Amino acid sequence: MEPPLISIVTINYNSIKDTLEFLESIHQTSYRLKELIVIDNASRENPAELITLRFPEVTFIRSEINLGFAGGNNLGIKNSNGQYLFFLNNDTLLPTNFFEPIVSFMQAHPEVGMASPKILYPDNKTIQYVGSIGINPYTGRGKRIALLEEDKGQYDRCYATDLAHGAALIIPRVVIDKVGAMPEDFFLYYEEHDWCEQIKRAGYKVFYIGDSKIFHKGSVSIGGADSPLKVYYMTRNRLLFMRRNFSDFQFYIGLLFFTTLTIPKQTLSFLLRGKFELMSSFYRGIVWNMKN
Repeated sequence: MEPPLISIVTINYNSIKDTLEFLESIHQTSYRLKELIVIDNASRENPAELITLRFPEVTFIRSEINLGFAGGNNLGIKNSNGQYLFFLNNDTLLPTNFFEPIVSFMQAHPEVGMASPKILYPDNKTIQYVGSIGINPYTGRGKRIALLEEDKGQYDRCYATDLAHGAALIIPRVVIDKVGAMPEDFFLYYEEHDWCEQIKRAGYKVFYIGDSKIFHKGSVSIGGADSPLKVYYMTRNRLLFMRRNFSDFQFYIGLLFFTTLTIPKQTLSFLLRGKFELMSSFYRGIVWNMKN
């Protein structure tokens, strides 16, 4: 079977150093039938020249406004030609033979509508993703399998999972044509989970592919775990996801859990740590859902 063309889409937002390192690792991979698409999400400085001079094969597209994670990826979809779309964070690094096992698996399993590989932290031994338990309808939280466990090859196999990982996500074009593009209501966080649920409802499976791995730095462009931006969108979109994907009964039970447990716990945590900006972001995420 002839290898298919894959379209690799990544987003740059004020993180050109990571994007160049990412493109260099892509450049060194052995899979040849690929097109590279870089979407710049209105970074402070236009990185077009830096990228295209070093990597002339890249299709570079600059958006004059920040479209968010979903909007940026969807712009990449519109400008792609591949049989498969591979969405990769710009803060990931790939080994040489990264693509071949994944493409072979997807070609052999047309029932799979979305998949992610093994994702490790940059130390090449600590697990970040080897599959995930789905979002709980009452807490709005999922759970990654074996998070922070040492990788000893114990997950070097392929199996169905509830959720893929947005840092490294492959989807056949035929699935996108059927289900639609990544939902842009979320802007940042939870959008790939919502997309995953749409794809499962359309009758496809979600898989973890343990035959290949990628290294992910994590939270580079948003400033890490204590970023007000991250707190805002994680709070906002946790509730939005619950509203969009669960029954009214499940949502209202989940809302009771959120009101009686999550809000007091988070408020106390922010107060004790003196993180007043984070507390403000947390409450803004709640208020957004009340207004929308």
